[in-house]
Amino acid sequence: MLMLIADSVVGIIALLHVWFLILEMFLWAKPIGLKAFNQTAAQAKSTETLAANMGLYNGFLAAGLIWGILEPSPAIAFQFKVFFLVCVSAAGVFGAFTHSRKILYIQGIPAFVALAIVGIAS
Repeated sequence: MLMLIADSVVGIIALLHVWFLILEMFLWAKPIGLKAFNQTAAQAKSTETLAANMGLYNGFLAAGLIWGILEPSPAIAFQFKVFFLVCVSAAGVFGAFTHSRKILYIQGIPAFVALAIVGIAS
């Protein structure tokens, strides 16, 4: 039961990163992207390629977390989940220090919580 909860939380983190991919790769210069990142259309236009790159990296994080959920070997699944949750946590902390504290609450803390749950469940 605890593993199902852990995988569900990891799945939510993965879905968040799929959303970040969509937001950064496809919606960056659209109204929802402008609002999410508190930027003007001109700022978005000048950083669109950089945002797409960030989105791609978020997709890699999501893929790794999903792989961890789907991996049939519990030991390997644990390693994937821990590695990618640590990566997400580090990105959240870095983003909080370099851009906005909000990133810590949206990305970092949920990953820390998921990491703790995965650790307890394993």
